[in-house]
Amino acid sequence: MGRTLHLNAFLMSSGHHEAAWRLPESDPHADLDVDHWVRLARIAERGALDSLFLADSPSFWHGAEFRPVGQLDPFVLLSVLAAATTHIGLIATASTTYNAPYNLARRFASLDHVSGGRAGWNIVTTPERSAAQNFGLGDRPDHADRYARATEFLDVTLKLWDSWDDDAVLADKASGRFAAPGRIHTIDHEGEYYSVRGPLNVPRSPQGRPLLVQAGSSEDGKDFAARYAEAVFTAQPTIEDAQAFYSDLKQRAKQFGRDPSDVKILPGIVPVLGGTVAEAEERARELEELIVPAYGLQQLVEILEVPIEILELDKQLPDEIAGTQNVEGARSRAALVVALARRERLTVRQLIGRLGGGRGHWTVVGTPEQVADALATWFREGAADGFNVMGPVLPASLADFVEHVVPILRRHGLVRSEYEGTTLRDHYGLTRPAGRYQLAETAAA
Repeated sequence: MGRTLHLNAFLMSSGHHEAAWRLPESDPHADLDVDHWVRLARIAERGALDSLFLADSPSFWHGAEFRPVGQLDPFVLLSVLAAATTHIGLIATASTTYNAPYNLARRFASLDHVSGGRAGWNIVTTPERSAAQNFGLGDRPDHADRYARATEFLDVTLKLWDSWDDDAVLADKASGRFAAPGRIHTIDHEGEYYSVRGPLNVPRSPQGRPLLVQAGSSEDGKDFAARYAEAVFTAQPTIEDAQAFYSDLKQRAKQFGRDPSDVKILPGIVPVLGGTVAEAEERARELEELIVPAYGLQQLVEILEVPIEILELDKQLPDEIAGTQNVEGARSRAALVVALARRERLTVRQLIGRLGGGRGHWTVVGTPEQVADALATWFREGAADGFNVMGPVLPASLADFVEHVVPILRRHGLVRSEYEGTTLRDHYGLTRPAGRYQLAETAAA
């Protein structure tokens, strides 16, 4: 089989659509039901998808008035899912702003051992102001400082993961020597943000180190992804936007001395499926009619960092929202939302409806054949290496995707029929890192 696309299941309680929990068949308490998560993981594994992905934030996300927010710790949940599955990768989100490198390196190494080499880390810098207030800070660090901290955090974490050589453990019962001390190394890091001696108290994990994933699309975020990421989750609402992002990031990776094919770019897709186009459109209408405008306004205020008083539901975004250069939070998402509203001349109410299913990600409403054709087109025309599948209603949307879209992609030779390896790196076609970590130097002076 030649080049194939990668599929990742982005799981979110009862679904990515903000109104999914209101459907008669949905369980409003799904986010706290372990059996629900196990069911989702097994559906995704039945489709031989590469990985599961859990978002996370160290704050009270968007409030609880209009949507369930009971958020289990992804490390705890993925440890359960590791025991309930055998092949599928397990990607957890964790912040470089509100963690320490040593603790996080240990947790991910532990998850990689527990799962037999299936762990991945979605690296975020956490833009929410409310998160800072949970950690004794009056305000969040600014955008540039968050990425500077993240860069040093990654350097420390990679050194800690490599502080044990692959052959450090001897387990020699006859001599009584468990490990060779010369093969376990302090890292003696002294930097602007962190001072870490090491070594890690967990031996090198099955993958060498967990898969590195990143989801920022700002200029700082793209440079960070080009330097470190092995998979990049991104929101791109049109194929032209996706092609431009794809080309830009691959070129940046090359400038950092990396093989661009080692960076897998996975735009999000929200598939709204039906047996006919009419059925799919009716499902989309049903969900949009359940949106609570007050919740959508609240999200827009957080994304755009503007006073709610300037937003009128039946008017377009005001002219003063002209750019996102003053946004210190999720800058790339704010730019995407403003561009969408301007390009399609949407009222605020219409914009809220468009964002309800995927917060700006590509939404495809149609039959399984139409969705499969759309994915294949993006894949073949240089817009994606695969997709982050965001089922609007769970478990139904994921089950429909696995049962009806994946078989079409298989018939066209675009995805695997069964797993061919045991680790997450195997699924992504990436080699296991060998030896001590050395930071790649940029090719450009």
